[in-house]
Amino acid sequence: MSDAWIVVPAYNEAAVLGTVVKGLVERGYRVVVVDDGSSDATSAVAREGGAHVLRHALNRGQGAALQTGIAYALTRGAPQIVTFDSDGQHAVEDVGVLLAPVLAGRADVVLGSRFLGEGASIPPVRKIVLSVAVIFTRVASGARVTDTHNGLRAFTRKAASRLDLRMDRMAHASEILDQIVRHRLSFEEVPVHVKYTEYSRRKGQSSLAALRILADYVLGRWMR
Repeated sequence: MSDAWIVVPAYNEAAVLGTVVKGLVERGYRVVVVDDGSSDATSAVAREGGAHVLRHALNRGQGAALQTGIAYALTRGAPQIVTFDSDGQHAVEDVGVLLAPVLAGRADVVLGSRFLGEGASIPPVRKIVLSVAVIFTRVASGARVTDTHNGLRAFTRKAASRLDLRMDRMAHASEILDQIVRHRLSFEEVPVHVKYTEYSRRKGQSSLAALRILADYVLGRWMR
């Protein structure tokens, strides 16, 4: 068992967050949930589940929540940090898969990919959007990845310390890859499972939102 900390950004996820946190805590992981300005009982549910809880007074976006959680885990001495979505799409078992290359010293960063291995039953429109995002990211950052917007990632302490996320919302996923390349951090991808439930589909990003993410990313790079 690793002493890794799991960073879980959450916004109005009280309906499913308890199960997510319970699964991680029962595996012995230290969990920090960053409540990104929720109007429901997200913070209370996370705390009841045994997580450390941080809260943004206003909703800033997943990128900002991740930066807050990573910074907190580093102050607590985390030797490794894993990011994990709060909507129930990710499998707790995949945390160990992500950490294995990090613990073996093979990579500074390990990225989860739903397109490796057996793959997943990805909704057709979502698959097209994700594929376009991969092509764009490969061109923009030079990172040869198969899945750009997957919330499952593992970092060594050194790698996590190099991250400085300025893109508060969903464009942070591409920003992370930019910073991995810029800091010359070694990385690899591993196959992970993504469960598309009715709940997660409702909460997921629309095609229009994907265009906003692209615009945020381009603007963020131009202003950097």
